[in-house]
Amino acid sequence: MYTPRKPTSFLSTMSVYHSILALSRGFDKKLVKNVDSGWKFRYDVENVEKGRLDMTFGERLRARREEMGMSREALAAMLGITSSAISNYENDTSFPKREIMLRLFDCLDTDPNTLFQDSFVGGNRALRRGERKLLEEYRELSNLGRETVLSMIEALRACQEEAEAGVNQPEPRVIPLYLTTAAAGYASPAFGEDFDYIPVEDDVPAAAEYAVRIQGDSMVPYIEDGSIVYVSRDPLKAGDVGIFCVDGDILCKQYYKDPMGIVYLFSLNRARADADVVLSSAGGRSLVCFGRVIMRAPPLPGM
Repeated sequence: MYTPRKPTSFLSTMSVYHSILALSRGFDKKLVKNVDSGWKFRYDVENVEKGRLDMTFGERLRARREEMGMSREALAAMLGITSSAISNYENDTSFPKREIMLRLFDCLDTDPNTLFQDSFVGGNRALRRGERKLLEEYRELSNLGRETVLSMIEALRACQEEAEAGVNQPEPRVIPLYLTTAAAGYASPAFGEDFDYIPVEDDVPAAAEYAVRIQGDSMVPYIEDGSIVYVSRDPLKAGDVGIFCVDGDILCKQYYKDPMGIVYLFSLNRARADADVVLSSAGGRSLVCFGRVIMRAPPLPGM
């Protein structure tokens, strides 16, 4: 059952319908009488200087009805009309009569500015019901209260702009570059927590998880003294170059494990074969692998 309510504050009940007809100022508006005695709006949008009709009255009507979770049948029952009439309104086949229009605003808890916002120049600047309520509450505040609200709005807008800028410009990926050098053939302090972050640019392999600066000549010419290698934590296989900790010393070597379980850590510079490391399972020495150096390694020595 429809229950009338107090008219909106900016339009009196008797002038609502006439105000609706005036909403299209700036358009070449034509009213075309339909066979069902309804009215249909047609607009010549070529006369519009800016913008376009994004949504028709019928599309706004359907959107508001669906937003409220209301079926055509339920709305029709509240208005005392058929569901097919609602369908005609939403498809812009016909236009509600004056008394139906006024009741429609009540049933959908909306106003002309909302349903007709795309039908007149500047309609997107018209205040909705909730916006008018906020404006009224703002005007009731003291000067200090208004200043507080404006400060909060400025802070929220700054946060929003920062978030939107972050979405449009994602932060570049970075990986740690350990400042402790990995010795290429001789003792060096073990990995610690001392590192810097470096950006992952075009010359950095996508699989790199961290980087290490190499010291020494036992891996030249494949890895020069002082150069940076990029490391992933993928499992090593025979022939891969890795970063190892042997008895507390950090080494960069080529890995091989024979069928007897003996581990060989080879220098790529065979002139520095003296820097090779051999570890047997019964030797009691400690061995930890920190990752695989991302590079195309040469064949294993003698293979």
